[in-house]
Amino acid sequence: MTASGLVVVDKPGGITSHGVVSRVRRLAGTRKVGHAGTLDPMATGVLVLGVNRATRLLGHLMLTDKVYEATIRLGVATHTDDAEGEVVATVDASAVTEEQIRAALAAQVGEIDQVPTAVSAIKIDGRRAYQRVRAGEDVEIPARRVRVDEIAVSRVELGEAPEVDVTVRCSSGTYIRAIARDAGAALGVGGHLTALRRTAVGGFGLDSARTLEQLDAEFSMVSLDDAARASFPSVDLDPGQAQEVRYGRRLDLPLDGLTAVFDGGEFLALYEPKGGQARPVAVFVG
Repeated sequence: MTASGLVVVDKPGGITSHGVVSRVRRLAGTRKVGHAGTLDPMATGVLVLGVNRATRLLGHLMLTDKVYEATIRLGVATHTDDAEGEVVATVDASAVTEEQIRAALAAQVGEIDQVPTAVSAIKIDGRRAYQRVRAGEDVEIPARRVRVDEIAVSRVELGEAPEVDVTVRCSSGTYIRAIARDAGAALGVGGHLTALRRTAVGGFGLDSARTLEQLDAEFSMVSLDDAARASFPSVDLDPGQAQEVRYGRRLDLPLDGLTAVFDGGEFLALYEPKGGQARPVAVFVG
């Protein structure tokens, strides 16, 4: 089996996240590749993939905070809330002011109940929402609580179809397309997303991401050891403790939260505090 680790990809536009996974499976020489957090085909930027044993790490990684750069067009609504969808309404938005635009976006900062876009990967009664939409069904998705920490506006170009560039810092599960849609709805003119680039997922940013072409030329990963140490608080164990971990046993070890434990430089497991002890959440060695 090939080594285990994370691959941080700078995803290009026009390819699905699953398409990126397929490319990395071929490059890594293994079928065991998964990703943390889907990007739409139109979107570009940071996509974190796990290879072999690291796929088990993806669900535990502190990847809840994400950063996006996006362009919103007002005055035009689409059925997907982005530029790939069919236009369903067009309104002259030349009367909308920059102050109104900024206020509509600021209203979406904080803990909010957001209705995901209908064309999403969310499952409704066992089927993906986008599959139901494509089959001609009317889909109603319940609102979900998400956290938007910041929507920073960097450009506003007014006119019949105003364009707005924003940087969004938010929790996992936040739909940037929905932010564009809801800003347009609040202004009474509709809106959709024309560009989206994810610049960070947890502690992994574009500075650590590589394009598919770069990976084709030289495939490399962030080792499982380095990924765990970079993503979690870490504790180095003595030989006796390390042996207990290999057996999957609890430790008399004070922890503040989910922690990566190491035997020297080798990542052994994730442990969490429980009843005054530390209990294993996931063990990565035999």
